[in-house]
Parts: sequence; C-alpha cells; structure tokens
Amino acid sequence: MAETLRRPLLRRQLLAGLLAPLFLLLTADTFISYRVALDFSQRAHDRTLVGVAREVGLHLRGGEGGLQFDMPPEARRVLLADPDDRLFFEVVAADGRRIDGEALAPAAGSVVPRRNAEVFYDGEVRGEPVRIVELHIDEQEHGATVRVAETLNKRNEFTREILLSVVLPQLLLILIAGIVVWIGVVRGLAPLARLQHAVAQRSVRDRSPVAVDGVPGEVAPLLDSINGLLARLDHVLTLQSRFVSDAAHQLKTPVAALKTQFEVALRESDPQRMREALEGIYPRLERMQRLVSQLLSLARNEPDAVSAVTLAPLDLNALALDVATAWVPGALCRRIDLGFEDAGRPVAVSGDAPRLRELLDNLLDNAVRYSRDGGRITVRVSAGPPRVDVSDDAPRIPPEEQARVFERFHRLLGSGAEGSGLGLAIAREIAELHGGEILLREDSSDGVGNTFSLVLPPGPAS
Repeated sequence: MAETLRRPLLRRQLLAGLLAPLFLLLTADTFISYRVALDFSQRAHDRTLVGVAREVGLHLRGGEGGLQFDMPPEARRVLLADPDDRLFFEVVAADGRRIDGEALAPAAGSVVPRRNAEVFYDGEVRGEPVRIVELHIDEQEHGATVRVAETLNKRNEFTREILLSVVLPQLLLILIAGIVVWIGVVRGLAPLARLQHAVAQRSVRDRSPVAVDGVPGEVAPLLDSINGLLARLDHVLTLQSRFVSDAAHQLKTPVAALKTQFEVALRESDPQRMREALEGIYPRLERMQRLVSQLLSLARNEPDAVSAVTLAPLDLNALALDVATAWVPGALCRRIDLGFEDAGRPVAVSGDAPRLRELLDNLLDNAVRYSRDGGRITVRVSAGPPRVDVSDDAPRIPPEEQARVFERFHRLLGSGAEGSGLGLAIAREIAELHGGEILLREDSSDGVGNTFSLVLPPGPAS
C-alpha cells in the first residue's frame, strides 16, 4: 500500500508544479478581465446615460418667468422606458429649485466647471443602487442642472457576458493545456517506469549493468550511479565469495589431516604411540591457527572492507626496530644473521601502528621462511621518502613470478618452505590502506637475494 502511494509522488509534484502556475494565471487573468469588462460596460452605458441627460436638457425652455421644463408624457415614456432598467431624472434650477423629476442626491462636493460638462457617480434610489450623471446646462442665460439615474441591471449583465466570453475560452485552453501537460509528464516519466521495472525484475545474482533504452539525459546520471553501485557491490560480493572459497579450500586440507591424525591416535592402544600421534597434531594445529589468523587479517585489511583507518603520527624507525628485535629469536633458530640499519633520526609517518607492525611481521616472516640456514637478512630504514627495506639472500624470484608474489595463495614452486601464500598479499593491502606501496627489487649490493621495500607518504614532523 505504501509503495502504491509513493509511486505517483513525482508525477503529482510535476503536475502540481506545471498546472498550478496555469491556474494562477487563469485566476489573475479572470480578475483582470473582470475589471476590464466592468470598465468597458461602465463607459458604454455612461455614454447612453449622458445621451438621456442631454435629451432631457433639450426640453428646458427659458423665459421671463424663468426656466420651464416642457416634455410631453409620450416623450417621457419613450425616453424613460427600458425593459431591463429603471431611469429617474431631476431638473434643478440654478437657485436650487427643483423644476421636475424625482429627487436625486447631488454629486458629493461636485462643481461643474464648464458648460455641458458631466459628472458620474454612484448613488441609491428607492433602495436600489444606481449610476447617476449630473449635467450642467445653460439655457438663455438661465443655468440648470440635470441629473439622470439608472439602475445597474444591464451593466451587470453586460459585464457577465463579456467576462464569460473571455474566461470560458481561456478556461477551455487551460484544460487542454493541462491534458497536454499530463500526457507530457506521463510520457516523460515513462523511462523511469521502465527503469523501475528493469530493476525490480532483476535477479539478486544479476549484478550486470542495467540497460534501459531511450533514457533521457536527465535520467542518465541516475542510471550511471545505479550501475556504479552495482559494480561496487559486485566487487565487494566477489571479494567475499573469493574469501569464503579460498578459506574453505585452504582449511580443507589441514582439517582433513587433523582428522586423520586423531583417528590414528584413537586407534592406538599403546599410550606412548598415542602420545606420539597426538604430538604430531600440534604443528598442524599451529599452522592452521596461523592460516586462520592470516585469513582474518586479509579480510580485515581489504581496502573495500575498511570504512576508515585511524592514522596517528608515529616513528617508522622505532617501529621497524621493535619488529626486527622481536624476530631475533626466530632468526637465531636458523642461524640467520638479522641486521638492522636505522635512519639515524626519527622517521615521521602517519599510520595505524598495529597494522604497520603486522605488515613488517609478514615481510620478516617471508624473509626468514625462505632464506637459507646461516643466511643474512637486513632491515634498513631511510627517511627520504619514508621507507623500510627488508633484504634477504633467498633464491631470487624469477622475473615472470615477481608480478604474482603479491597475489593471494600464490607460492613459488620448488621453494620447499611451508606457507599459505597470504603474507605478501596482506602486506600489500595494509600498505594501500596507508597510501603507500610495496616494491620488489633484486638486491644489487651483493648480487643475490631479494629486497621488499615499503614506501609510505611522509607524516607530520615530530
């Protein structure tokens, strides 16, 4: 139900945004047309009213006895007869004496400045609103004022006719425009409906780009964003799927070996042989523990899986020395000469200390694991730019393999060393999280071995 209510919201907003100005325009135009029609009707009927007043003035006669009004009853009936309105008139002498007609209110403060000039104003006669014209007439040196009043029936009817003749076509035009706008909005939103249908019909496993024909330029950025989101989602889900697949593949063999070893121990009745079988399980558990730890570290340090890394100022020189010192016992077990060359001063970088420690641990583990017994490993720190080199005298990595040593689970054939092939992959991802990189180059100082170089952006000065 909520989805049904949400769907036409954009359509309603567009229609409201387009049709509301049209109806506002119709309202303003109706008001203006009404005022224009009222003014036109007023002026037209005012001219007729003046004509009646002048006709009344023609029946004034001046003489020695003063002004006289001489209008036959037949002429009066003809002049004042009107099927729609009632007319009233009043003739007043200059001394204020009413000569004939019905008393009409004079214009408020009106002074007729010249002969035959008229003044229009509104009034009321017998409780009805009327329009009155006041006309000053000079007849044989006798002045008089003629007032003629008319009810407003014809004026109002004429105004309505003009208004309807103007507004009805405009209203029809607005309705036609509204229908056209509605059709245009529906057709304009059709690509969005097709896009919605295309997205709704897709399988959850289909993460290919959405393709909709006829998408307008305004919708294309939205479609590009959706496809970009699908691409990022596909990348993240692919990483997760690959991680699960790799973890299952890597854990399958040690788990099977542990199961076999347990079965052997359980079948033994001799306590000494059972102990020997159980002691053989420990190295396998240790390797599996390291594998699980590396898998979790790999998932934790994937750039796409890390929302934010807290970087803090630290001394790369001191960190590298601390890690190298921790590996001295492991190197001594294989009679490896583990040396450290510092930068001679603090090397400031911005980093996550636990992650950088894990990175250097993996580089040294790789060096100790693959170096020959009685060999040499050197950890060298330099400041410009901040860099840590881990050099060993292990067999050189063939050029065709150098680009693949940082891939997950990739191991050199024939090396004879145990490992999961995850250490360098983890080190590379941690370096990328810090905006740095790991480079593999051949150690040219003595012509043997390999050197892995961690290069980081310089941090704030300590």
